[in-house]
Amino acid sequence: MRAILLGPPGAGKGTHAVGISEHYNIPHISTGDLFRENVSQETPLGLEAKSYMDKGELVPDDLVIRLVQDRLTKPDAQEGFLLDGFPRTIPQAEALWNFCEDNDIQLDAVIDLEAPYDLIEKRIVGRRSCPKCGKIYNIYFQPPKEDGICDIDGAELVQRNDDNEETIRTRFNVYKEETEPLIDYYKNKNILETFDSTKPIDEVQEAVYERFS
Repeated sequence: MRAILLGPPGAGKGTHAVGISEHYNIPHISTGDLFRENVSQETPLGLEAKSYMDKGELVPDDLVIRLVQDRLTKPDAQEGFLLDGFPRTIPQAEALWNFCEDNDIQLDAVIDLEAPYDLIEKRIVGRRSCPKCGKIYNIYFQPPKEDGICDIDGAELVQRNDDNEETIRTRFNVYKEETEPLIDYYKNKNILETFDSTKPIDEVQEAVYERFS
C-alpha cells in the first residue's frame, strides 16, 4: 500500500501512522524524521536542511520535496509506504504526483482523518507526559489515577510548552489555509478516503483495514 495520511493537528495522525504502517508492513515516513535522520547522518540533503534550521528558517519546499523523493527511492519503500506530514501544500502535492508518475509509482490512497476543533483542542491542551517513562496521559480522556502523577513510577507529569490554546489555534489555522485544500485536490484524483477520527483508535484503524484489505 502506498498512502498519504492527512488531518489537522491533534487528529491522531502519529498514533494511526504507527498502527497502519505495522499492519501493512510499510515504512512510516514523516518529514520530521527525515530531517533528523539526514542531519544526524550528515547527508548532502541533511547539511543543506541544517543550514536553514540553524538560522531558524523554514526548510524550502524544493528541499523538502527532494528529501521525500530521495526517501521513496530506498529499498524498503519499494513495496509501499505511508507519508505523514507530506505533502502539506498544493505545490508539494503536485511535485509528489509528478514524481510518482515519472517513476511508475501508484498512489493507492489518501487517508483523511477528520476531527472538530473543540476535540483537537482538548486532545492537545489536555496532554500530559511522564518525564521518566514517557507514558502519555490526557486529563480529559485518559487521566492518571492520581492527578498530575504517573501511574507507573509516581513521577510528576509535565505539559509541553507548545501544548496551549494559542499555539493550537495558530497551527489549526495554518492547516486550514495551507493543507486543507489538499482534500479537494485528492478528491479530484479519486483517491481520497475520509475517516472519523473522533471514534476510538481501534475502530478507526479497523475501518481503514477493511477499506484497504
